[in-house]
Amino acid sequence: MHDTITIRPAISSDIHVLAGMDHGYSTSHVWQMVVQDASAEVGISFREVRLPRPMRVGYPRHPEWLVDHWTEKLQILIAEEEQTPLGYLAFVPGPAELSVWISDVAVDLRRRRMGIGSALIKEGLGWAQERGYSRVFLEMQSKNFPAIGLARKLGFAFSGYSDHHYPDQDIALFFCRGLNSG
Repeated sequence: MHDTITIRPAISSDIHVLAGMDHGYSTSHVWQMVVQDASAEVGISFREVRLPRPMRVGYPRHPEWLVDHWTEKLQILIAEEEQTPLGYLAFVPGPAELSVWISDVAVDLRRRRMGIGSALIKEGLGWAQERGYSRVFLEMQSKNFPAIGLARKLGFAFSGYSDHHYPDQDIALFFCRGLNSG
């Protein structure tokens, strides 16, 4: 990442710019859900599957969703260079006590794979720890292999899923990372 990139809390005038970013991604792999249904038990597993060709996946929510719901966020952090937004991360309350949820991480299409997403998440982990949270959850589509790789690289562990989670009925994967207290 470049030294000229800063991360700061977003303000209301940033929201339309952030919502206008391309939230889609390209992937050549997915996490495929496998269901084993025996008479006495049901097993669910996920496996990495290489696709026959790369696919482009759109954001599972309407682009104006951020505009309509930004006031419900605990915090939105924005990465910028020379006052130009490059990406953002949004927090919402977590599913468990002392936890927080990263609901969105988006980086401008031309600036991906340059460490900006990692920097946003690391800054977000610091923000959460400073506020006394003990766990951070991260949500993504099962098709979002780039985000799955990033989560695992940053120490997040797979912690669950929700079938038909998004408006397009896609599966949501959940990853969690504990924070050191102290």
